Amino acid sequence: MSDIIMQLLLILLPVTAVSSVIVKNLISAVIIFGVLSLLTAVVIFQLQAPDVAFSLLLVNAVSLTVFLFAIYKTEVKE
Repeated sequence: MSDIIMQLLLILLPVTAVSSVIVKNLISAVIIFGVLSLLTAVVIFQLQAPDVAFSLLLVNAVSLTVFLFAIYKTEVKE
């Protein structure tokens, strides 16, 4: 059962990576990037490296906050 979950996670990683690049809305791209980083942390945790997974979650939480703040402060001009 664990192998099936790991294979599903490994299939979802490139799908979310490509979708975060393709999507046009910046907020949606940041949210998909957050899902990608969460999936990456779960895969690393499944590979029995919980310290690396925790530090990855921490760094990605900070980077997502910075991305969202930068998008919030950006003015839209048409």
